[in-house]
Amino acid sequence: MKRRRVIAILGVAPLLARAQARRVYRVGMLETTSLRDNAANFERFRKGMEERGYVEGPSLVIAYRSADGRTERFAELAAELVGSKVDLIVARGTPATLAAKAATREIPIVMSAVADPVESGLAASLARPGGNVTGLTSATTELAAKRLELLKALVPKMTRVAVYANLDNVAAAATWRESEQAARAMGIEPMLLDVRSAESIGPAFDQAVRSRADALLVGIETLTQSNRDAIVQLANRHRLPAMYSAREFADAGGLVAYGVAYSDLYYRAAGYADRILKGARPAELPIERPAKFSLFINRRTANVLGVIIPPDLLLRADWTID
Repeated sequence: MKRRRVIAILGVAPLLARAQARRVYRVGMLETTSLRDNAANFERFRKGMEERGYVEGPSLVIAYRSADGRTERFAELAAELVGSKVDLIVARGTPATLAAKAATREIPIVMSAVADPVESGLAASLARPGGNVTGLTSATTELAAKRLELLKALVPKMTRVAVYANLDNVAAAATWRESEQAARAMGIEPMLLDVRSAESIGPAFDQAVRSRADALLVGIETLTQSNRDAIVQLANRHRLPAMYSAREFADAGGLVAYGVAYSDLYYRAAGYADRILKGARPAELPIERPAKFSLFINRRTANVLGVIIPPDLLLRADWTID
């Protein structure tokens, strides 16, 4: 009897192992832009998952949903992911993450990049988020003063700055308040360009030119990400030196950008996903702050705009585009 029991156990063990190996995890991604425009970040997330043993196809299915710049779509897309019974949702930006949190209290949510998760109500604190949301903050709001300082170094005669923001987004509204305060402290007049739709982008630039803005601060959120090329082209066409919040804008022809490397945040988001899929509770996983901020300068655009880049700023740049 003992011998038969041992043989039976030995026979079942490989079957159990194969069953466990066949476990396929479903991860939903709630995004602001299309997969094509977000390819670099998506690949970093997929690479991070692969290094942890989750290979797309055999053990991982990624359901990618993009609002394509339309914030009002997030609620519908979040509900769709919840209805498809994903094991976890990765969300970028405050509106997307708020929509995901409103759609489910059970499915874990990993923020790939949110400006201020505590102020927006997504987490109780960075150390102990509580609820089903954790992940990474981009700290973009608190960088407003630094971005303005760097822009002033490029445009030393700047007396009026246009701040491009979408006040429908609570994170963008907070960034505007920080930018306004920093500008006034520097003796610069801030001018709000409240842009809430793609159709308003062109008229906003016309307003900046009529008001004789010397330069432009462009925040990063759903609308600006999905209209990146149009915004950069309009800024350059109107000869407005512009500071952006992510390298992607400098790569697209923007003059200068300062902020986190978003592709790194996506890679680190895979670490959160791994721990949660292995049983960790989001409520107890501290939210990470960026460890490094980078400066990106497009020297080609500077030459076109006639902007002289101070030597010390070039030395501080992490990347330059020649």
